[in-house]
Amino acid sequence: MEEVLLISRFMTRTLILLSLLFVWIPLGVVCSTGNASASPGSSLKPKVINIGALFTLNSVIGRAAKPAIEAAIDDVNSNPNILHGVELKLLLHDTNCSGFFGTMEALQLMGSGVFVAIGPQSSGIAHVISHVGNELHVPLLSFGATDPTLSSLQYPYFIRTTHSDYFQMYAIADLVDYYGWREVIAIFVDDDYGRSGISVLGDALAKKRGKISFKAAFSPGDPKSKINDLLVEVNLMESRVYVVHVNPDTGLNIFSVAKALNMMGGGYVWIATDWLPSYLDSMEAVDPETMNILQGVVALRHYTPDTNLKKSFMSSWNNLKYKETAGPAGFNSYALYAYDSVWLAAHALDNFLNEGGNLSFSNDPNLRDENGSMLHLTSLRVFNGGQQLLQTLLRLNFTGLSGQIQFTLDKHLVHPAYDVLNIGGTGTRRIGYWSNYSHFSIVPPEDLYTKPPNISAGSQHLYSVIWPGEATATPKGWVFPNNGQPLRIAVPNRVGYKEFVSKDKSPSGVRGYCIDVFEAAMNLLPYAVPRTYMLYGDGKRNPSYNELISRVAQNKFDAAVGDITIVTNRTKIVDFTQPYRESGLVVVAPVKEAKSNPWAFLKPFTREMWFVTAAFFLFVGAVVWILEHRKNHEFRGSPSQQLVTIFWRNHREQFGALGADHMAIRSSDHQFKLHC
Repeated sequence: MEEVLLISRFMTRTLILLSLLFVWIPLGVVCSTGNASASPGSSLKPKVINIGALFTLNSVIGRAAKPAIEAAIDDVNSNPNILHGVELKLLLHDTNCSGFFGTMEALQLMGSGVFVAIGPQSSGIAHVISHVGNELHVPLLSFGATDPTLSSLQYPYFIRTTHSDYFQMYAIADLVDYYGWREVIAIFVDDDYGRSGISVLGDALAKKRGKISFKAAFSPGDPKSKINDLLVEVNLMESRVYVVHVNPDTGLNIFSVAKALNMMGGGYVWIATDWLPSYLDSMEAVDPETMNILQGVVALRHYTPDTNLKKSFMSSWNNLKYKETAGPAGFNSYALYAYDSVWLAAHALDNFLNEGGNLSFSNDPNLRDENGSMLHLTSLRVFNGGQQLLQTLLRLNFTGLSGQIQFTLDKHLVHPAYDVLNIGGTGTRRIGYWSNYSHFSIVPPEDLYTKPPNISAGSQHLYSVIWPGEATATPKGWVFPNNGQPLRIAVPNRVGYKEFVSKDKSPSGVRGYCIDVFEAAMNLLPYAVPRTYMLYGDGKRNPSYNELISRVAQNKFDAAVGDITIVTNRTKIVDFTQPYRESGLVVVAPVKEAKSNPWAFLKPFTREMWFVTAAFFLFVGAVVWILEHRKNHEFRGSPSQQLVTIFWRNHREQFGALGADHMAIRSSDHQFKLHC
């Protein structure tokens, strides 16, 4: 039902947008392959192939992507080993940081005869344009849309050429678990990019027995006054671990407001996603005031191996002719992904043409203009070779500036990895790496790919961190909130063994050995912990301890104190303290006064058992007499003599009256006696 509603909303929005399409798409636009069109069935290669690019030019990511894409176009066209004389022509459209205008520009781009599009940068626009790409069979190679939900089967023509935020959120969850924190507060921009990323973070933390205690969302255009109100509300809460997942163009406002509220001091933990390193890397000279408000922040950045190819590109970055200014300004990791996206399209088009692919378009029967319509829907045509080009893209495997370009079955780039950075002084310091292969390490991820994966706790290593307030000790990550509630401590209301725990008329309402141990432990803490004891059970019968443990796991209680046994199934859902009393192996028996009795030797067996034993004794004696009396002279004589012999002989055989003087060995046919 949810999918139907989403599609309906999309169709409604698309119809509204298409009603304005004639403003941007001229009447004479037709779809061609450039200067030379290829008709269906023709094997001739075109002279020019149009590829599109769609992103916000005046943005942190856009200022890095534009010169990288244009440099890649030049490198492809000047390389004689690819496309072999076919020129790539770039059609660049600016989304102007607007969902509405971005959608309009994307539709205009699709009507310009492009066979593949680089972009979009925005996750929100990607959701809309991916439906258009599906209908027109035009692959989208996005270097900046990191929304995890874009990887779904709903968008087959959407290919992400950077890493999904799915992996980044799992890296943050591992970081939270590494330092022993259990709750975080998520501060994020309220759009597709922010909501989807934080949703994955919640799932990742749940697998680590953590959670997002509060989601602080704000709109992309909110002024600092609203951000101030949001952070004031956040500061009243218990958790002091903040995960900031926002856009690089406006995200710095969060930290400037936090600095003004004294939230960048000791005891606070700030974790930023890759938006912050992207912003800092793109600045030629970072403002000292900016660095001052970011002291102690831990951030993640896309990891790209330091290959010679990457070093060569970075050395030439300062003098790229397509940059607005000379120098290192504008560069960040998205420039590498944008550059590789062009080469990915070039390799795919080269293979497509070599395999006899046909670069042609056809009309979509579902897109037609009614009489008098000014929409010009017929300018949007279907790329006939779109499916073949899509499969070619997904099969490619080559080394680019960002590393290995190869896709998994889920259309993710292989080997997702991140740098873990600590901001301090006038720059950033790398404290380790995170990879989906071995999680945290202090050696580059590519050095670990040749070894078996190891994600055990003992193999996880990071260098030391200087936290906000220049603290070197790991913050505990929480404080007593100004509007908080005392801990809810569940106590089993038992019927028996009340020495361990029982109801009481004291102010706490409970007493017992377990309560004394718990209170002694709490008194050792260097700070006070407000708590209230809550009895579990009616006091008429012992409560179910499994249900009590389940209620703690469901956060209906914060903890439980009592004579609770540590068993395997319970340790899977809650954490236990070290056992303070161990029963060991015991035998429970009733206590009775022992009396001397000459017949006490009969007590191990019941009366019936003794009768059965006697019956078997007589039966065995009779069998022995039947087998022996004809050959053995000892079984002959008077009946009384034979009866005595039967009992005596049977007693010797069964109870060893003659001692262990022989060993019987029996086979299927014979019996032997070995005498000692």
